[in-house]
Amino acid sequence: MPKITFISPDASSRELEAEPGQSVMRASIVNSIGGIIGECGGQAMCATCHVYVEGVEGALPVLGDDEDEMLYCVASGREENSRLGCQLTAGDDFEEIVVRLPESQV
Repeated sequence: MPKITFISPDASSRELEAEPGQSVMRASIVNSIGGIIGECGGQAMCATCHVYVEGVEGALPVLGDDEDEMLYCVASGREENSRLGCQLTAGDDFEEIVVRLPESQV
Protein backbone atom coordinates (compact mmCIF):
# COMPACT_ATOMS: atom_id res chain seq x y z
CA MET A 1 0.00 0.00 0.00
CA PRO A 2 1.27 3.51 -0.78
CA LYS A 3 2.26 5.60 2.24
CA ILE A 4 1.79 9.29 2.96
CA THR A 5 3.44 11.14 5.82
CA PHE A 6 1.81 14.44 6.75
CA ILE A 7 3.90 16.97 8.69
CA SER A 8 1.84 19.61 10.48
CA PRO A 9 2.98 23.22 10.94
CA ASP A 10 3.83 22.33 14.58
CA ALA A 11 6.26 19.65 13.24
CA SER A 12 4.16 16.70 14.45
CA SER A 13 3.71 14.00 11.84
CA ARG A 14 1.30 11.23 10.97
CA GLU A 15 1.89 8.40 8.50
CA LEU A 16 -0.92 6.50 6.86
CA GLU A 17 -1.51 3.98 4.12
CA ALA A 18 -3.48 5.28 1.17
CA GLU A 19 -5.65 3.28 -1.17
CA PRO A 20 -4.12 2.98 -4.65
CA GLY A 21 -5.65 5.70 -6.82
CA GLN A 22 -6.48 7.90 -3.83
CA SER A 23 -5.17 11.47 -3.88
CA VAL A 24 -3.19 13.05 -1.05
CA MET A 25 -6.17 15.37 -0.53
CA ARG A 26 -8.73 12.54 -0.29
CA ALA A 27 -6.50 10.46 1.99
CA SER A 28 -6.14 13.41 4.35
CA ILE A 29 -9.87 14.04 4.49
CA VAL A 30 -11.00 10.43 5.01
CA ASN A 31 -8.35 9.98 7.72
CA SER A 32 -9.17 13.24 9.53
CA ILE A 33 -5.80 14.88 8.93
CA GLY A 34 -6.19 18.55 9.80
CA GLY A 35 -4.79 21.21 7.50
CA ILE A 36 -6.30 20.24 4.15
CA ILE A 37 -9.76 21.48 3.21
CA GLY A 38 -10.30 20.28 -0.37
CA GLU A 39 -13.12 22.73 -0.95
CA CYS A 40 -13.53 21.96 -4.67
CA GLY A 41 -13.49 18.19 -4.14
CA GLY A 42 -10.31 17.58 -6.11
CA GLN A 43 -10.90 19.54 -9.30
CA ALA A 44 -7.79 21.78 -9.01
CA MET A 45 -10.04 24.82 -8.68
CA CYS A 46 -9.53 26.12 -5.14
CA ALA A 47 -5.96 25.53 -3.86
CA THR A 48 -7.23 24.49 -0.40
CA CYS A 49 -5.25 21.23 -0.57
CA HIS A 50 -1.89 22.96 -0.99
CA VAL A 51 1.07 20.97 0.35
CA TYR A 52 4.85 21.22 0.26
CA VAL A 53 6.33 17.97 -1.05
CA GLU A 54 9.50 16.89 0.73
CA GLY A 55 12.19 14.93 -1.08
CA VAL A 56 10.53 13.48 -4.20
CA GLU A 57 9.75 16.53 -6.32
CA GLY A 58 11.57 15.29 -9.43
CA ALA A 59 9.83 11.92 -9.26
CA LEU A 60 6.33 13.41 -9.48
CA PRO A 61 4.42 14.28 -12.64
CA VAL A 62 5.03 17.72 -14.11
CA LEU A 63 2.63 20.46 -12.99
CA GLY A 64 -0.37 20.78 -15.25
CA ASP A 65 -1.48 24.24 -16.37
CA ASP A 66 -4.50 24.28 -14.02
CA GLU A 67 -2.45 23.24 -11.00
CA ASP A 68 0.29 25.74 -11.83
CA GLU A 69 -2.26 28.55 -12.07
CA MET A 70 -3.98 27.62 -8.80
CA LEU A 71 -0.68 27.55 -6.93
CA TYR A 72 -0.48 31.32 -7.43
CA CYS A 73 -3.62 31.56 -5.24
CA VAL A 74 -2.39 29.69 -2.15
CA ALA A 75 -2.77 31.32 1.25
CA SER A 76 0.61 30.39 2.74
CA GLY A 77 2.88 31.19 -0.15
CA ARG A 78 4.02 29.16 -3.10
CA GLU A 79 7.42 27.49 -2.90
CA GLU A 80 9.36 25.42 -5.43
CA ASN A 81 7.98 22.24 -3.86
CA SER A 82 4.34 23.42 -3.72
CA ARG A 83 1.74 21.07 -5.15
CA LEU A 84 -2.00 20.55 -4.88
CA GLY A 85 -2.76 17.39 -2.93
CA CYS A 86 -5.69 16.62 -5.22
CA GLN A 87 -3.28 16.19 -8.13
CA LEU A 88 -0.98 13.63 -6.46
CA THR A 89 -2.31 10.08 -6.68
CA ALA A 90 -1.14 7.15 -4.56
CA GLY A 91 0.20 4.25 -6.59
CA ASP A 92 0.19 6.22 -9.82
CA ASP A 93 2.37 9.21 -8.89
CA PHE A 94 4.13 7.82 -5.79
CA GLU A 95 4.53 4.81 -3.51
CA GLU A 96 5.73 6.92 -0.58
CA ILE A 97 5.49 10.67 -0.12
CA VAL A 98 6.10 13.19 2.64
CA VAL A 99 4.07 16.39 2.56
CA ARG A 100 4.40 19.40 4.84
CA LEU A 101 1.13 21.19 5.51
CA PRO A 102 1.02 24.99 5.27
CA GLU A 103 0.03 27.27 8.14
CA SER A 104 -3.23 28.15 6.39
CA GLN A 105 -5.31 27.08 3.40
CA VAL A 106 -7.58 30.14 3.30
